[in-house]
Amino acid sequence: MPVWARDDAFAMAPEGWGWVDFKGKPHPCESSEALVAAIHDDRDAGVELVWTPSHERLILPEELSDATDAVLAARQRRAADHLLDAREKLRFFGGLLAGLAVYMFYQGWQYAPAAATPGERQGFAWHALLGSMSLGITLLMFLIFAFIPWYQAHKRLRELSRWTDGDGLALVPILRFESWLAAQSAPVTKILLGLVTLVAVAQILSAVQSAGWAGWLVLLHGWPGTTEAGLSKPSHLHGETWRLFTAPLLHGNLVHFLMNAAAMLYLGKRLEVFARWPHVLLVFLFAACIGGEASARFVTAPSVGASGGLMGWLGFLLVFESLHHRLVPRTATRRLLAGVVLTGVIGLIGFRFIDNAAHLGGLLAGVVYALIVFPKSTSPHRPKTALPDRLAGGAALGVLVLSALVAVWKISGPPH
Repeated sequence: MPVWARDDAFAMAPEGWGWVDFKGKPHPCESSEALVAAIHDDRDAGVELVWTPSHERLILPEELSDATDAVLAARQRRAADHLLDAREKLRFFGGLLAGLAVYMFYQGWQYAPAAATPGERQGFAWHALLGSMSLGITLLMFLIFAFIPWYQAHKRLRELSRWTDGDGLALVPILRFESWLAAQSAPVTKILLGLVTLVAVAQILSAVQSAGWAGWLVLLHGWPGTTEAGLSKPSHLHGETWRLFTAPLLHGNLVHFLMNAAAMLYLGKRLEVFARWPHVLLVFLFAACIGGEASARFVTAPSVGASGGLMGWLGFLLVFESLHHRLVPRTATRRLLAGVVLTGVIGLIGFRFIDNAAHLGGLLAGVVYALIVFPKSTSPHRPKTALPDRLAGGAALGVLVLSALVAVWKISGPPH
């Protein structure tokens, strides 16, 4: 059995009854009834694991036979709360999107030549509307932060309305997998995130240094550093190959950084736990470079961001988990595939300002890496790390640390 499905996947249970929150803090209960009541009243998914005198180790609430109705009630209440919250976001982002669309249409109409006919003015207005980068970014925010959460909450509530006695047990494998994975450490992923954060701080401080306190407005607009250390295509093609290594550590703005940081923590931990730490660094470096080369060949605008490396992680995990199908539940792998589809949709919507060449190049690089490095296996055990893997991983870490220092130096130095 894979490690997350074994009886010893979770810690030993204390005496009596109680539950553990997502931070690992125990909450003892006086009786079985009190534990079931805590599960029933859980509004924030705080009850991660539970313990009882009849179980040697911590278990999921879904595995507690006396708590089936309580689990269902808690899940339905949380889904309803999430749906209400998502509806508020739909209204906010929908209103923002509609208002900006009307404004851009009006601007195009107003700035049309004075001699333009009404039909020509309408053409100018539609061109301004469809060509607006601000409108495209707002549409992406609406999709990511409003529509998708609303759809997920609506779908979950509909599924719970058809809940049967066996549904709780059917969810146990994926829930055990997610709970076990969340409890694992991923120090190398955090180191990589720390390097990206270091460069982000350098970008912000550079803006403040050049523009005073008004530079803090860079959090809402474009971050500096693209010219100095980003993937400037003419500079790269004329010999500045080092930009392939520094550009993935830079970001364009705060939203860009936060979205990539969240993806890095999720995908990086998963890769580090199952494929081991050297491949976290090796796949990221390889995919970021291949994605950068693809961008240099097909996109003229300068590029920054870790997206190429992250797409490499995504492609790697899809192939790796398919080749090692006993390591993770199938439903968990389907979520990765949904991530690829969602990235493609976002790329189509934001094609004017999203580097789809880097995304596709990074994705294919991760797929190729997994196919070459990891043979197909029916073992439920995670691959072990050999000495060559550790040496290569250490070298990749050195390259990434040096790249971060070069990026900070370039950003902080005098403009070129």
